[in-house]
Amino acid sequence: MLPFFTEQFANPASSTHKEGRSSQQAVSFARSQVAELINAARDEIVFTSTATESNNIAILGTSDNAAANRRTVITSAIEHKSVSEPVRSLSRRGFRPTTVDVDNYGRVKIGELEAMLAQHSPYLVSIQAANSEIGTIQPIREIAEMAHFYGALVHCDAVQAVGRIEVDVEEWEVDFLAFSAHKLYGPKGIAALYVRGGSKSPRISPVMFGGGHEGGLRPGTLNVPGIVGFGAAAQIAREVLPSEMLRLSQLRDQFELSMLEVHSTIQRNGFLLDRLPGNSNLTFSVDAEALMMRLPHFALSTGSACSAGTLEPSPVLQAIGRSREEAYMTLRIGLGRYTTENEIHSLTTGLNREIALISAIQ
Repeated sequence: MLPFFTEQFANPASSTHKEGRSSQQAVSFARSQVAELINAARDEIVFTSTATESNNIAILGTSDNAAANRRTVITSAIEHKSVSEPVRSLSRRGFRPTTVDVDNYGRVKIGELEAMLAQHSPYLVSIQAANSEIGTIQPIREIAEMAHFYGALVHCDAVQAVGRIEVDVEEWEVDFLAFSAHKLYGPKGIAALYVRGGSKSPRISPVMFGGGHEGGLRPGTLNVPGIVGFGAAAQIAREVLPSEMLRLSQLRDQFELSMLEVHSTIQRNGFLLDRLPGNSNLTFSVDAEALMMRLPHFALSTGSACSAGTLEPSPVLQAIGRSREEAYMTLRIGLGRYTTENEIHSLTTGLNREIALISAIQ
């Protein structure tokens, strides 16, 4: 990325000179790298600043083309705010946001979804690929096939999935898919929206105006250093994904089983048979905030990073049937590419020690 901050700083839209063409070529190469990660065509990748922006463009941009008899949008009960809030905003324009429930493992209730599709004839179904808190992976291919049968478009917030599990937009058959660079060890401030058929697709319209960048779907000067970094991170992710998925799932399972051997009352949240390899979400018998305060050297959380600092318990945990009290006793633990076995051992030891101390005080 460094040369594009200093030596090659030209605008890629300025193709009348050599410097601009050089930046343009760098963007084009990175676009190919990002596309290959999800098995998309290069011209189906639209660069944005964040996945929140990508989600907003997909949800709001498709609403302009919705038929008069298709005014419903279906989302799940555990969607990220960057999906649930733009969907909710559509109610001011005469749309009907509808929520499909999830089961106790966080999986969309397929039967309930099909009934909604048949009853409401939605223009869009927006279901996340994987949940950030409990790690549950949704059956996106099955959902997409069902939604398309009833004439709906399919948008997928795949921020937590891309770079962590295999994502193939051709296999999943989604129409739109959002993801970001920083979730796969790239720079912050750069993301992408996959648009089936490319940015000129008649199924989506721009929600911002001011230039012809990104096929007119996302105007504004391109973040060339960020895009270059995104491309490099995507290429690395493709290379290490198979081995990392195996390593992280084994390390996660080892951690959870070690904890359960000492604390049999610990409850694991999420769908254990199909969840993100590096995700562990555990409900303890003590307050989770107290545990975090006693373990300052570990980056732990009690819910979504976008809801951090709030006093309310996790809506995701409540959606899968956990009580408010249980939600306050739940920790989200994320393992990543640089997590080591020694760190997991230290975390296990620290948790066991602090749980015992807190329990003794109680």
